[in-house]
Amino acid sequence: MPTHLVEATTRQTYTHVVERYLLPEFGGMRMDRVLPCHVREFVWRLCARGVSAHVVHRCRAVLSAIFTTALRDQVIAQHPCAGVRGPVAPSKPMRVLEPGELDRLLAVLPGECWRLLVELAVESGVRWGELVELRAGDLDAGSCLLTVARAVEEVKPRFHPSGGRFLVKLYPKEREYRRLLLRRVVVENVLSYVEQAGLGPDDLLFPFPDSPPVVALRAVEAGVIPDGHGTLTGYSGQGCRCGHCRAAYARYRAGRRAQGKDAPRGRRRVDTDGHLPRRWYLRNIWKPALAAAGITRRVRMHDLRHAHASWLVAGGADIQTVRERLGHSSLRATEKYLHTLAESDHAALDAFERVRHGRAGAGED
Repeated sequence: MPTHLVEATTRQTYTHVVERYLLPEFGGMRMDRVLPCHVREFVWRLCARGVSAHVVHRCRAVLSAIFTTALRDQVIAQHPCAGVRGPVAPSKPMRVLEPGELDRLLAVLPGECWRLLVELAVESGVRWGELVELRAGDLDAGSCLLTVARAVEEVKPRFHPSGGRFLVKLYPKEREYRRLLLRRVVVENVLSYVEQAGLGPDDLLFPFPDSPPVVALRAVEAGVIPDGHGTLTGYSGQGCRCGHCRAAYARYRAGRRAQGKDAPRGRRRVDTDGHLPRRWYLRNIWKPALAAAGITRRVRMHDLRHAHASWLVAGGADIQTVRERLGHSSLRATEKYLHTLAESDHAALDAFERVRHGRAGAGED
């Protein structure tokens, strides 16, 4: 459906699902011949192949969207996905980033630019695409208001109108501008950084750097390597890209080149128009910094948005204000970003302990 209007990233995701999962199964069938039993068998086969429940649900969602459009266009008379359920996809409990962990993370980030990027992300709660599209002129120094008016999407060239990699949208997600009030100290840090970097009003706040920075791994210097890290298995088998595992893989490749088994490759070129690529940032800045800060669990950049919402509620902000700052269209979406902090759990246990012992004492009398 090339005329179906969707965002570029959505079209990219849909195309991947269609080409990898849906076409091999339904490509040879007419749409009006697809029945609920066929969809149910398709879901069962995916589960039998060991495909994760989240991927199965995505396949069913894309297939359902296709047939919904076909039903509205009167191509089919009934929806074959109606009543077909997917497997249970349990959601793992999330542990929100604590303020102390953020302080350790900021301390090991290499350079003011990267510290400011993380600090601004958690202070404002903006999405990644909104964060890396911020311009120096989006911040009003007098009112301390940050205007979120654009977002950038990183897509494959085939999904870009002109074959590029970064597609700037003149509106953020939910298609509504947001004006976020920031603390004065954060605004002063941003203004100082803008002045030192010589940025103009239309320049990106966080562009791709000319010379990549290096994160100093404190754990390596101290001789402490977390369990499961610093091995080829961690790098290749588990996909870990922390400093320990990358160093182990680098030593392995250097040894093979010294033996003449591998030819040295040329320097990799980052395809960018000045915007900060997400994958490059995660691999070269974010994950090494997490390892250096001693944060061993998986923490995404998007988790800073969760931390922003959770910290606001823990500090007494109402959920409607949180919804507006996050740019959600409904409170139901905002509720997914609210998590309890560790100190809240301890406070709850203390309250329970006081009541329990009080009742026990009264019963004994």
